[in-house]
Amino acid sequence: MPPTPASKPNKWLVTVSITFGTLMGAIDASIVNVAMPHLRGAVGATLQEITWISTGFVIATVLVMPLTAFLGRQFGQKRVYLACLVLFVFGSALCGMARSLWTLVFFRAVQGLGAGALQPTEQAILRQTFSPAEQGTAMALFGMAVMLGPAIGPTLGGWIVDNYAWPWIFYINVPVGILGFFMVTTFVQDDEQIREANREKAELERKHMDWAGIALLTIGMATFQYFLEEGAADDWFESRTITTVFCIAIVAIAAFIWRELTATAPVVNLRLFKDKVFLSGTLISSLMFAMLMTSMFLLPVFMQEMLGFTAMQAGMALIPRVLVMMVCSPIVGRLYGRVPTRLLVACGVVFFCCGAWLMRGFTLDTSQSGIVLAICLQGVGFACLFVPLTAASLASIPRHLMADATGLNSLLRQLGGSTGLAVFATLLGRYGVQAKAAVAAHLDPARPIVAARLAQMQRSGLSHGLDPAAAHNRAVAMLGGVATRQGMVLAFEKVFLLAGIVFLLVLVLLPFLKTVGSQVGKKVEVHLE
Repeated sequence: MPPTPASKPNKWLVTVSITFGTLMGAIDASIVNVAMPHLRGAVGATLQEITWISTGFVIATVLVMPLTAFLGRQFGQKRVYLACLVLFVFGSALCGMARSLWTLVFFRAVQGLGAGALQPTEQAILRQTFSPAEQGTAMALFGMAVMLGPAIGPTLGGWIVDNYAWPWIFYINVPVGILGFFMVTTFVQDDEQIREANREKAELERKHMDWAGIALLTIGMATFQYFLEEGAADDWFESRTITTVFCIAIVAIAAFIWRELTATAPVVNLRLFKDKVFLSGTLISSLMFAMLMTSMFLLPVFMQEMLGFTAMQAGMALIPRVLVMMVCSPIVGRLYGRVPTRLLVACGVVFFCCGAWLMRGFTLDTSQSGIVLAICLQGVGFACLFVPLTAASLASIPRHLMADATGLNSLLRQLGGSTGLAVFATLLGRYGVQAKAAVAAHLDPARPIVAARLAQMQRSGLSHGLDPAAAHNRAVAMLGGVATRQGMVLAFEKVFLLAGIVFLLVLVLLPFLKTVGSQVGKKVEVHLE
């Protein structure tokens, strides 16, 4: 009697099960930002030291992402996902209990090691679970978790810090992670066809273990991510440490690439980039994620520092973009395969640039409602970009190589986001200095309007009991503060506009993508023009 074939897993239960981990990992990358003042007080850290809480997490994450496929071949995708989920939850619990800076940094790194494999593993499992005709829907579900995490993180973190204590931004992961663990254990199954296809390669990898590749990857990614995270604070190449780290990163990454292209059993399959559609789609996704992370970072900073919003108010102001992405992502997923990918991506670029154009008009008088239209347009743009790009770039990848491709795809997205943050944060600081100097040049006390404002400020100081000299010094300082604030507003406007202009470069890469939908099941095949 022939064996009974295994029942096919319910794709929706699989999706819900594995989304818990990805969403938690994406949220935790940004949730600590609003709690930094509380964390500084709790662990007695300086402003520069406390940034290691984020830096350690991100460095650990990028180390694991490209190794996801290798680990999956050795132990099975489901086991890797569960092990990383347990590590993430365990690290979260330890973070909540930490009471010193370096224990917290270490436990955040443990968290990052667990989070690193969750995103690419979910992406690979979804690609393998949904049929070719449903890949747009699968990537829409994945995109919602990846894009919503950074948007929800600050809002959720602000609410928790305002109503509870900072350890709960970590403890909240424990019950959610336990629920996700039991759902994955129950509903997710390893694809036996993929396991069989990878069995021979796994044996070859064990026989010719690529320790040199792993070592070079670790050194290269860790140093490059450190360069991106800490470069702005140390004035980039003005710092000998940053310059040394950058040189080490370049040498290690170059040696890693050479090693992976010549090794008998490379730990990371870089040859996938020979597929020009995968290459161009991944590069566009990286640029998109750079703009997403830049927007997620700069807009809350503008609202809090320029408009005086609280962390909670700034987070709530971003909710409309979250809702728009939640509504639009499934719609775009359904359109994928029916509408040309290039048209969807071009629409996404237009929506994003329109939002950036509106953001360049933000002033100190801009209200919360005045921000909504701009961020909603960008929310539509991100939905139009993420879903088709992710689906199309992986469309020609064989199923047994999907984990290799998703690991590289996730890595370049992460590096793109980190690069975007580093570049635009640096530009914001430099534009702010330039704009302040330009504004200050017009604050000549000889001008009647400036003299009148200065006199008004002096009278205010005198009315508060200050002597004439102190009132004058106070008025001059206040006028300098006005110049600084107006200069920063101009700097934000310039950066918002520049982000839109840079994103237009996506249109240059669109000719590399060509989608041909067949009439049967709307299956999409991707070719290079």
